[in-house]
Amino acid sequence: MSDTGGLLRDKVILVTGASSGIGAAAAYLFAREGASVVLAARREERLTALVAELTAKGLKASSVVCDVTRAEDARRAVVHATERHGRLDGAFNNAGVGGDQAPLHEMEDEVYDTIVDTNVRGLWNCLRAEIGAMLPSGGGAIVNNSSVGGLVAIPTAAPYVASKHAVVGFTRAAADEYARQGIRVNALAPGSTRSEITVDWYARNPGLEEAIHEVTPQGRTAAPEEVAEAAAWLLSDRSSYVTGTVMPVDGGYVNR
Repeated sequence: MSDTGGLLRDKVILVTGASSGIGAAAAYLFAREGASVVLAARREERLTALVAELTAKGLKASSVVCDVTRAEDARRAVVHATERHGRLDGAFNNAGVGGDQAPLHEMEDEVYDTIVDTNVRGLWNCLRAEIGAMLPSGGGAIVNNSSVGGLVAIPTAAPYVASKHAVVGFTRAAADEYARQGIRVNALAPGSTRSEITVDWYARNPGLEEAIHEVTPQGRTAAPEEVAEAAAWLLSDRSSYVTGTVMPVDGGYVNR
């Protein structure tokens, strides 16, 4: 028997970066809230396992292998959703990378290229395909995953910070451009959240997690489900008058 709820009932939602962390948590939550979820990421085996787990619970999910840095992959993910379900109601553009941390003047070009290609060009590719699919059906909702690094500086992470500020810029520009065509575009700015990126950062930088907790009013790292809950609300009709906003989900980090 399905345990679907109603927040996203009957909506078709694409989730990028869905193979782990915030993306996987979001895919599960959206499906549990009644959506037909399309999971998109690069790791086919992981996607297949997640879809099997969801469908075994009576939830509605399918997957498509997608590297968001490739425009044709982003288009194929959207086509998968529209051909399978007839439309695209929502998208959670969550795919992103963190990259190595180093002083700006010591950062290698390859690090910059990888971060910007995924976090900025990847979002550009997805937005174009998603908006193009939503316009004929009268609109939809898009949530882009930025970071507290899209609102404030993070030392030794200049390319990441620049890329996440770009996510905020894309969000505001698209929200303004398509508001009267029925498309809402918002962004999340998660703080320290348990994911592959943060686990990797913490492992390579002893003491970093404790230092972040020290400057976070709630004094902890978030579970990915806590970020997913915010995305679900922004994708739902309950946030119908919210567009162009950037919502921190950060335990109060940017408020300090």
